[in-house]
Amino acid sequence: MNHTIRTAALAGLFALWASAASASGTHAGGHDEGEAIGKPGVAAKAKRTISVDMTDAMRFTPSDITVSQGETIRFVVKNAGRVKHELVLGTQKELKEHYAAMMKNPEMEHADPNMVTLAAGQTGEVVWEFTKAGKVDFACLQPGHYDAGMKGAVNVTKAAK
Repeated sequence: MNHTIRTAALAGLFALWASAASASGTHAGGHDEGEAIGKPGVAAKAKRTISVDMTDAMRFTPSDITVSQGETIRFVVKNAGRVKHELVLGTQKELKEHYAAMMKNPEMEHADPNMVTLAAGQTGEVVWEFTKAGKVDFACLQPGHYDAGMKGAVNVTKAAK
């Protein structure tokens, strides 16, 4: 089989795998954020917007956020720095695994509903529904940033009955 056909066949298999993973609630990266941290939100259902700044001091402002279980939040994220930053929601385990992959492949590009990656000066957003009470972590997974302390938490308070 020549290289072009083999490449096309592999690309087709990957697309099928990614599609199946997406249909099962897991994206190709292997996260199952729908279970552990909530799910992608519908922008029209967001009752609150929270602005988050990312800086070259390797910090998020704010880094500690409180929301209510069942609440859909629109995060408006601004990269106020001069280097690329990102905000990724996940469990601590998922973030550490993803960070390890980013350290091995620093040019890896990805776009999932639980994250936004921004060049210097850019603004983007993440709309997320927090379905379970507890803590949802977030971090910048650009190489070196997580280790420098660029992380935070969303505290999800139990819904009133």
